[in-house]
Amino acid sequence: MARRKPSGSLGVRYGFTLRRRSVAVMARRRLKYKCPNCARGFLKRVGVGIWTCKKCGHTFAGGAYEPHTKSGLTSVRVSGIASTT
Repeated sequence: MARRKPSGSLGVRYGFTLRRRSVAVMARRRLKYKCPNCARGFLKRVGVGIWTCKKCGHTFAGGAYEPHTKSGLTSVRVSGIASTT
């Protein structure tokens, strides 16, 4: 039998490297993230780049697959705006 690797829902299509990247992106999207407003609730992805907190209802724009992107965190750090996370 052939070795089994995680491929998500893609099966044998598109090549191993792209399947591996797709699995990594989908895993990051499904992680539990804390709300930057209340720091307790869990965020839910409403649409591409739109995140909302289930507890307090805070809605904000973030990354497509993660609520906080690396470039966004860098810009907050450089601009000196205090972050609540």
